[in-house]
Amino acid sequence: MSSAQMSSVVRAAVAGASFLAIAVSAAPAAAKDAPAPADQPAAAPDQANGDIVVTALRRAESSKNVPIAVTAIGGEKLDTLNSSGLDVRFLSSRVPSLQIESSFGRTFPRFYIRGLGNTDFDPNAAQPVSVVYDDVALESPMLKSFPVFDLASVEVLRGPQGTLFGRNTPAGVVKLDSTKPGQTWSGYASASWATYDTVNAEAAIGGPLGGGFAFRASGLLQYRDDWVTNTATTKGADAKLEGYRDAAGRFQIGYSGGDFNALLSAHIRDLTGSPRVFRAGLIAKGSNEFTPGFDPSKVALDGYTSQSLTQWGTNLHLDYHFAGLGTLYSITAFEKAKVESTGDIDGGNVYSFPTGALNVSLFPSNTGGITRPSEFSQELRFASDPMGGFRFQAGAYYFHQTLNYAEYDYTFPPTGSRAANLDQDIEHRDKNENYGVFASLEFKPTEALTLRAGARYSHDRKDDKISGYSPNLFGVVLPLEARASASQVTWDASATYAVSSAVNVYARVATGYQGPAIQDRVTFGSTQNVAKKQTTISVEGGVKGALPGGLHFSIDGYYWRTKDLQITAVGGATNSAHLFNVDHAIGYGVEAEIEARPTSHLTLTAGASYNFTEIRDPTIAVGVCGGTVGCTIMDPLTPAGTALIDGNRLPQAPRYVANVTARYGIPVSASSELYIYTDWAYRSEINYFLYDALEFRGRSLLEGGLKVGLKTQSGWDLGIFARNITNQIRSISAIDFNNRTGMINDPRIVGAQAKFSF
Repeated sequence: MSSAQMSSVVRAAVAGASFLAIAVSAAPAAAKDAPAPADQPAAAPDQANGDIVVTALRRAESSKNVPIAVTAIGGEKLDTLNSSGLDVRFLSSRVPSLQIESSFGRTFPRFYIRGLGNTDFDPNAAQPVSVVYDDVALESPMLKSFPVFDLASVEVLRGPQGTLFGRNTPAGVVKLDSTKPGQTWSGYASASWATYDTVNAEAAIGGPLGGGFAFRASGLLQYRDDWVTNTATTKGADAKLEGYRDAAGRFQIGYSGGDFNALLSAHIRDLTGSPRVFRAGLIAKGSNEFTPGFDPSKVALDGYTSQSLTQWGTNLHLDYHFAGLGTLYSITAFEKAKVESTGDIDGGNVYSFPTGALNVSLFPSNTGGITRPSEFSQELRFASDPMGGFRFQAGAYYFHQTLNYAEYDYTFPPTGSRAANLDQDIEHRDKNENYGVFASLEFKPTEALTLRAGARYSHDRKDDKISGYSPNLFGVVLPLEARASASQVTWDASATYAVSSAVNVYARVATGYQGPAIQDRVTFGSTQNVAKKQTTISVEGGVKGALPGGLHFSIDGYYWRTKDLQITAVGGATNSAHLFNVDHAIGYGVEAEIEARPTSHLTLTAGASYNFTEIRDPTIAVGVCGGTVGCTIMDPLTPAGTALIDGNRLPQAPRYVANVTARYGIPVSASSELYIYTDWAYRSEINYFLYDALEFRGRSLLEGGLKVGLKTQSGWDLGIFARNITNQIRSISAIDFNNRTGMINDPRIVGAQAKFSF
């Protein structure tokens, strides 16, 4: 039997055993009304009792009792922040220590928590922040881009979460939980129209079907016209760019009978639009300001541009409660996508030596590809009932990913069909397999003190094969194959002490692990290479409180150290990519959040963080920006012209992040309320790359939103809104091989929204 056949048999056996274990256990149960599963998320905050409920420890409990720095967003706040048709990147800076960016637009978000992340743009890049959607850990950055709609809550868990959550979590977890079917009818319909014909339409409906069954169906349509004009007269890129049509749907059917619960969910997505618009010469030489004459609504591109994504997935949640013992959970999931993205990455249509002006590049570069990730995961977990001050969780996890993708390159100038201009087709066939076992114990020696500890054993295996052809191999001979495997035990230990019924203090030590990684980009001088596993240890402590009158607060301090940090040097003169380990990196900081209701009409929230990061390895040097104009390097240079990065901060890691919201409601009748809601998010200066250059220090960014609306007790919510109301435009990422090419944030969006809920 081949290894591929063996893996298929193992996956089928694990899934089958999980299903049988739950189903057989549930057979005697009589169908009757039952409470929701103990780990089902509640809306955050839970307005019914004024508490903030989270599932950071795989159980629903008050946020102040959880010894983890966690932020929960739900309800009206989540709806307002996402009112202008944004993707998951709208969460960036809305949570302390969280950044999200992309050089692929809506198809490839990159997450950073407390400075830890990965700027690599290849489809097989491993990210230290895990996205867990409905308790399913998504590995591929492209699967992580599934739209945000009909959610009960979003939780951001900061710091290593390597015990109870599968896959790579050394930096933290972004946890999204959809609204589940219930035994009462509920739903909503919402539509908004805004600048550039931006449409954001959502709808959901759910209720009982009888016999213990219930369902929920929800959908989303997001649309924006192409608002950037391409001034180039040469053929290739579209005449208008930066638009999209993004549609997604989810259907769930649940069953509750006695001690048995089941939930089957299926979702689908279809996206078409423009890729990220690259802008040659965007950043002026010797500064990080825009080049004079820059106009956000114009660009000049002469290469092919296109982007599309189709995605579908399904997951089955089963749980059975054994009276007096605990609950057995099974989660089986499958995800699959096909992504096509082609961009004119040189960002211009004029080529000269030297460069320096807008739309002028050193040489043309038009690349693209098709990526097909598919992922299967299976988790079995047992969560005990309280047993004389003890309770525990234990389980096993299995994950298998197949990732096939093709890298294309096109000749210049583009003429005729794409197929006729194709001069590169590099094929990648990757496999990624992980399995683990875990256990976590909780003990209350006194009513005020709670002790927790857990451990997880993980094993990773990766296989990477490359074939195909390219004129840009620069001596690399195909086919190539690389393998990597590693194992690691991660653990955490914490203590929570109730100073009073309203205030807790906690301390936590946790370790994180990211398996070995393979960099398989072989064009422009890159070679296939492997980085060994990285390990993180983190220490944090804090105070959390939920005081009378609706005052919630938390403040924490933390320190982390990552040994053998995996980083990728991308770009440089040849636009190559090289993956390697640095000896270690460190980070430390302070985070704080508060929610207050000074009066019955006013709600205030605020969050802030200070995050210091530093690379520590005096031996590592990386390539720097290309071109005869180039950039202004601030690091020491080696005789070979590479930059020593020891002491530099990590990319996309601002020192300061802050956010505030304020909502004021004015009753205008016994059944209606006029309200004003404003929100602001700030992040300080960032570095785009591992080396430090004046031009590639992203300026600070402040974005604000405002909504004025009328809400009625009958379920209507009518309003007008604005996003990025000051229209502050910043370069948020860059490409350094071809004339200081950059990408910008979204401009101001103004619109109107109508929503009906029941």
